[in-house]
Amino acid sequence: MTRPDPSSIEAAKERYEAERAKRLRDEGLAQYESLKDHDLDRDPWADPDFTRDPVTEDVEVVVLGGGFAGMLAGINLTKRGITDFRILEKAADFGGTWYWNRYPGCMCDVDSTIYLPLLEETGYMPTEKYASATEIFGYCQLLGRHFGLYDHALFQTEVASLTWDDEAGRWEVVTHRGDRIRTRFFISAGGLMHKAKLPGIEGIDDFAGKAFHTTRWDYAYTGGSPTEPMDHLADKVVGIIGTGATAIQVVPQLARSAKEVYVFQRTPSAVGVRGQQPIDEAWFRSLPPGWQRERTLNFTSVATGQQPEVDLVADGWGQALKIDTQREPADDDERAMLEAVDFEVMEGFRRRIDEVVDDPETAEKLKPWYGKHCKRLCFHDEYLESYNRPNVHLVDTDGRGVQQMTAAGPVVDGQEYPLDLLVFASGFEVTTGLVDRLGFDPVGRDGVKLSERWHDGTHSLHGVLTKGFPNFFVVSFIQAGFGLNFVHFLSESTDHISWLIERCRAEGIRSIEATAEAEDEWLQVLWNASGPLARYNRSCTPSYGNSEGSRTMLAARSAVFAGPLMAYVAHLEAWREAGDLAGTRTTRAD
Repeated sequence: MTRPDPSSIEAAKERYEAERAKRLRDEGLAQYESLKDHDLDRDPWADPDFTRDPVTEDVEVVVLGGGFAGMLAGINLTKRGITDFRILEKAADFGGTWYWNRYPGCMCDVDSTIYLPLLEETGYMPTEKYASATEIFGYCQLLGRHFGLYDHALFQTEVASLTWDDEAGRWEVVTHRGDRIRTRFFISAGGLMHKAKLPGIEGIDDFAGKAFHTTRWDYAYTGGSPTEPMDHLADKVVGIIGTGATAIQVVPQLARSAKEVYVFQRTPSAVGVRGQQPIDEAWFRSLPPGWQRERTLNFTSVATGQQPEVDLVADGWGQALKIDTQREPADDDERAMLEAVDFEVMEGFRRRIDEVVDDPETAEKLKPWYGKHCKRLCFHDEYLESYNRPNVHLVDTDGRGVQQMTAAGPVVDGQEYPLDLLVFASGFEVTTGLVDRLGFDPVGRDGVKLSERWHDGTHSLHGVLTKGFPNFFVVSFIQAGFGLNFVHFLSESTDHISWLIERCRAEGIRSIEATAEAEDEWLQVLWNASGPLARYNRSCTPSYGNSEGSRTMLAARSAVFAGPLMAYVAHLEAWREAGDLAGTRTTRAD
């Protein structure tokens, strides 16, 4: 790599800081609102008249969530011989994020051969390098059938309350359908991205046109389907708020269908080449046993700067992230090298915009000015090209976001944009409090609510166990590991939790929870290792990855294990191998 002019790097750093400052908001995470607050949470895929008789039962495990997290929890329990479990899911089927995300153009940005879990066990061959949402949802249904998970599931069911009965050593689960389920163990596997959010815009409810979030796409209005053109939009003016990983997939589809498209941008994304291609069946069938684990570990290593000899997946992630520029430099020379690498990667994204987008003014507004680890990178082969179409208009808000809405549409810099349809591509809650994302407040030992115990943020051991909430296990990357391939993390996390449950059953452990001392020690481990990441993040534009730039204790306690995912997994493995369940309080059955 030719080292860029240091003055260019310094100029970029100044621009990064200026762009970050524009986007900082005192509200932090509170700038977003719930779909329920605006009557936009209706499930368009479920039967609104569905009903069933309440269930009363006593089971060994209740798993909350029917996405990959909940499904993998159920599968790992089954593999350990634990089959007396119940899965509760708000949606009408398995899939989680991929149940809700059926917007046009939706697909995964991680190679399907490592994202779709258990391919060797199911024998399924993905059709494309980056699987569509339709294919992923179908695969979730296949997993449910293959592993018999449908027999354990209660769909269109939300938990109303969860209360620990210390005398009985059981959690009592009450659902909004009147179910009363008593369980020894409870796994909160609601997923990393399951609660959609809306930007807090003054007058948002005043808009008189059609509006919906991308997770609640209304094909009755737009026409078409996830696989068919939206033929009802030919005479419609459409606006979309958001330019993240969702919007870059939606915009090209709207551009082909709608009369006019207005894209409202707060922060541009870095968009590289996706390079979609079909899976070669001969190659796929030639892969030796154990191939998926090998490719998964290889991708995780590449994406965290471990630089294995061969990049088996060989995609845009590997090119952009093969050097971890968040790490602590050994000296000033290495610091300069890391800054140069980071700058050049982002310059590559910015150069691509100049090469693709015809209008120089639009191109300039689409350029991302932040480090390569600040926001999730995007890859698409049609998004930037959409701005060369005469019906597509970029409305850049200069970092402020849309702050006002009228009955006609959004207002930016005093200009009103009348719309027929407004699409919110505003993503999901990721680092908000667990209680907010669960939708109920668990009541643990001595009647203490989780919101009270976690009033200042997460308290946990390994991100899994918490004091005062026996036999309560959380699947979340908050205070745990993290990886670009979310499903890899979910596989490791649910394997750990199923091991804990198996251990409790085998040794007659009635209850297990973290100690306060272990929680504090774990937080110090996270904080002590997070110095380089924290310093890097200080220059980052606000995003879900840094809790929208918040500097509160709640945000500080939302720390993620610094370092590669497999380093976190190694920590769990060493803890399990030690055998003493260090940092936990256990009680034994009589």
